[in-house]
Amino acid sequence: MQRKCFLKLLTWFLFFLFSNHSYAEALGTPRLPSVSKGYVERIENFQSKFVQSRHIDIWLPSDYASEKKYAVIYMLDGQGLFDASQAWNKQAWNVHLAIDKLTNEKKLQDTIVVGIPNGGKYRYSEYFPEKFLSFLPKENRDEYIQRAQLGKPLADAFLRFLVEEIKPVIDKKYATQDGPDGTYIMGSSMGGLISIYALCEYPHIFGGAAGLSTHWVGKPSSWGTPQKIRNASIPIAAFNYLKLHLPTANSRLVYMDHGTLGIDSIYGNYQSIVDEIGSEIGYDNAHWKSLVFQGARHSEVDWSARLEVPLLFLLGKSKG
Repeated sequence: MQRKCFLKLLTWFLFFLFSNHSYAEALGTPRLPSVSKGYVERIENFQSKFVQSRHIDIWLPSDYASEKKYAVIYMLDGQGLFDASQAWNKQAWNVHLAIDKLTNEKKLQDTIVVGIPNGGKYRYSEYFPEKFLSFLPKENRDEYIQRAQLGKPLADAFLRFLVEEIKPVIDKKYATQDGPDGTYIMGSSMGGLISIYALCEYPHIFGGAAGLSTHWVGKPSSWGTPQKIRNASIPIAAFNYLKLHLPTANSRLVYMDHGTLGIDSIYGNYQSIVDEIGSEIGYDNAHWKSLVFQGARHSEVDWSARLEVPLLFLLGKSKG
């Protein structure tokens, strides 16, 4: 009798242990994101010779069919795309809802999403454009590498991970439009910065990029208040890089935006200069979109609220 009770208690304990996502994540096996539209598949522990391994989540529409061809949007900070319960701040972009809605309205190309989680403590290593560093004064460069990047600039390695390792697997496993007209990248904050950088470094791969609340100041918010992380050296480095490396005018789609509250309140002047650079190169309004969202903050809730705008700009049926 005691043995039966013990086994029953053990069974319930193990069920609780492995069904509770916080325990599962502690064991290194986070559960699949829960979505109400479409479904998510996972490539577990995707190995890389460039950066640390991680799970890659792929969202597919409920009517996914191998005989179709799908545009692919690669999205950064993949932990916060679909399921708020898995995000560090319990907020999510709800990308699946936006794409499902726009697709049902016949406004969007058939699209799948590849969510790539950030590298945790190496997020600033992977997302700060590596070639910006060469445009920084040595003192600022050394400080950034040591303090923000823990001594390891990894942005170029991260992009090789995406382009050389992840993308070929996605194109082989799923029915994708594998050229630049069907390949896009999107992120927010530092994820927006690396998205624009990816377009500059790999214009033959990506047809367009979107950076929501693009973090032109580059410094981690943990270094202080928005006013304290404001600086000139990193944005100037970005400007100098962009002047040399933006794709040929009107050959690609560039989307950027920002809000007006919190950290986003310091982006306006920097974004205006980036827009001037794009204009000087020759981009027109059909290929370059820069927007300000009054009252918006630096959060997944705010990015989710305006997500349809960049999705339509990059993937609207008029673009297909």
